[in-house]
Amino acid sequence: MFGLFRKKPPANPYVKQDDPQTFRVRVKTKVHGDLVEIRFTKSAHIGVGDDGNHLFRKPIVSAEHFDKGELAVHFDRGYNVTGVEADGVEFIPVSDWS
Repeated sequence: MFGLFRKKPPANPYVKQDDPQTFRVRVKTKVHGDLVEIRFTKSAHIGVGDDGNHLFRKPIVSAEHFDKGELAVHFDRGYNVTGVEADGVEFIPVSDWS
């Protein structure tokens, strides 16, 4: 009945959902290993991609060494994470956050 019992896809190991509107990721730059945390929301930061699904894309510059990179988080229409991409940075799994 209206998807009440539909199986929800498993959570992505790199993206943490703080509340129904807010997500967080942590990345490490490949050059110097600087840690950067990114917080983003559905209403302000996530846009619609060409295929109709949702997308968050962000250029990264670390504060300590000014290392550059870019990350992308892909969502389906129900805001379930379907994939992540990184260039110049590496995602840190949520299980490794301290």
